[in-house]
Amino acid sequence: MSRTIWVGAVAYDPKVVSIWEGMRRYFHDEAHVPVEVVLFQSYEAQVAALLAESGDAQPRIDIGWNTNLAFVQADFWSNRRCRPIAMRDTDVGWMTKIVAVTGGPVAKLADLKGRTLALGSRDSGHAAILPVYFLDREGLVEGKDYESLRFNTDLGKHGDTGTSESDVVRAVLDGRVDAGAIGSPFWNAVRSGRLVPEGALTEIWTSPPFNHCMFTARSDLDPALERAFAKALFTMSFDNPIHRPVLEAEGLRQWIAPQLDAYASLRDASSQQGFLQRPAV
Repeated sequence: MSRTIWVGAVAYDPKVVSIWEGMRRYFHDEAHVPVEVVLFQSYEAQVAALLAESGDAQPRIDIGWNTNLAFVQADFWSNRRCRPIAMRDTDVGWMTKIVAVTGGPVAKLADLKGRTLALGSRDSGHAAILPVYFLDREGLVEGKDYESLRFNTDLGKHGDTGTSESDVVRAVLDGRVDAGAIGSPFWNAVRSGRLVPEGALTEIWTSPPFNHCMFTARSDLDPALERAFAKALFTMSFDNPIHRPVLEAEGLRQWIAPQLDAYASLRDASSQQGFLQRPAV
């Protein structure tokens, strides 16, 4: 195969460079699929490159490693022509958790009425977009039934850095807010890593499940190249000591086929909150 596949990823953390150096090495040396990587500073720029037409005066990539919001946007803006390729096993079944100080005034969802909820970056599906959406479905409307304190840190990274979730937890602990919304992986890290005093926070509500990241192919990518890329991904094995460090760094044990149903809630929420309005070029 001589045609290079250009893959986009967002550099939300220095470790992204090491991860993609390992992935590129695997594709070239073992899978014999010529992949080159373009690192972007935002998902907005990456999605624009994924949707770029030949001759456009901007970068053009074949495949994007997208957050759930970036996937939904690419899917919508391409009129459903962009193609989902693969996701991590750990991208399935994410949830939003609402946490509050243990023994405090907020012990159940109804207690949020008239109080203040901390939210993460406004472009974070798990820490802002979906919490507002799911709470609305529960009869709690932002600005009417509860106030929000938003931490719009690292915009463009779609919540990947976790910085805004740290801000949310801090605000709950120091009493600036009554509760906060964070993703289930961050909540698991808080508990397993004992990032806050044991027992200081209590989970008072869990959202319905949704899915996270997705490798997304541009609409006109040669299907043979897409199949070669997907086959290489699915061949990676956690039991292989060469593959394992890269898989662990990217937070998975196995690449899996797309599971699309669980993006419906984010698609609906993104539409309602204006995230599917395509930016002017």
